[in-house]
Order: sequence, then structure tokens, then C-alpha cells
Amino acid sequence: MTTTTIGILLAVAAYFAGSFPTASIVGLLSGHDHNREGSGNPGASNVWRTSGATYGMITVIADALKGVLPVLATLLLSNRTWAAVAWIAATVGHIVPFGRFRRGGKGVATGGGGSLPLFPVLGLAMIAVFVVIVKLTRKASLASLVITALLLVGVTLLHEETIEIVAAVTVATLVILRHWSNIGRLISGDELSVR
Repeated sequence: MTTTTIGILLAVAAYFAGSFPTASIVGLLSGHDHNREGSGNPGASNVWRTSGATYGMITVIADALKGVLPVLATLLLSNRTWAAVAWIAATVGHIVPFGRFRRGGKGVATGGGGSLPLFPVLGLAMIAVFVVIVKLTRKASLASLVITALLLVGVTLLHEETIEIVAAVTVATLVILRHWSNIGRLISGDELSVR
């Protein structure tokens, strides 16, 4: 197979990996329906908020792996260009999952996870910043928006590959759009906290 064919197949696989319904499965295990409780979003923050830290951490790790594994596989089997495409695809899969197009998460854990194989130092810095902000403010959405900005600045300043910058802008735009209502609540002081 050609590099292009392999890259396309890996990108499609990344989308389906991103579509894996982590929060729904964790909801079955914890006895909660995360589409109806808390913020109503089937993502790691809402699982943490409604089901507690243990289930929240399981969801964070699983959602991050939905980004890490496809991007890492693409790096190993293809190249950085297609790995950047796989990063976008996995994030889109999480936000707009196959068969549940309006029931996706907000892309933070999967998009952040997908950045780790491509930009490991920046990815680890994003994790550290996220943890500190959540500890200080209890606002996962604020932490998500800050690390999204960090991702944009970091990739733009530290990497010269156009596709990597395009991928970072795409992932960041998707995450910000999914947090639009959170931004309004942060400004008004009505944003939900995590425990």
C-alpha cells in the first residue's frame, strides 16, 4: 500500500477510536447517565462531577488514550504529516462520534492525548498546567481553555511543520467551540465546579 493509503486508513481508524463511548460505559459501571446529569456532557469532567474522582480519572485516561494510541500508531506506521491528520480525526471522533453525532465530548482529553506523541514536552506541560488550574479554581473548563491556548502558542513557536500548526489550530478551534457555553458561564460566574 502507498503512504497515502496507509495514512487515510489510519486517520479513519483514529476517528473511530475517538468515537469510542467511554463516558457511556463508565456511566453503566457507576450507575449514572452522564447525558442527563451534571452538565449533560458525556466527557471526563462531567463524569468526575457526577460519579466521583475514581470514575472521572478512568474516563480521563481512557479518553486520552483515544488520542495517544492512534497518533502513536500513525507515527510508527506512517509519518508526522499523517499523524497530525490522525490527531484531528481522533479529536473529531470524540466530539462528533459515529452514530451519536450530537452526543460527543468536548475534545480536551482526546485532543490533549493526541498531542503527546507529537509534542511530548508540550503535552506534559499542558497536563501539569491543567492539574494546577483545576486544583486552584475547581473549574475544568477554565483549565481546558488555558491549555488550549498553551497548545496553540507552543506548537506555533516550537514547530515549523505547517501541517502540525494547522492541526493544532483545528483541534484548538474545535475545543473552544465546544466550550462556548462554558465561556459564557465563566464570565457570569455560573460555571459548574468539579469536586
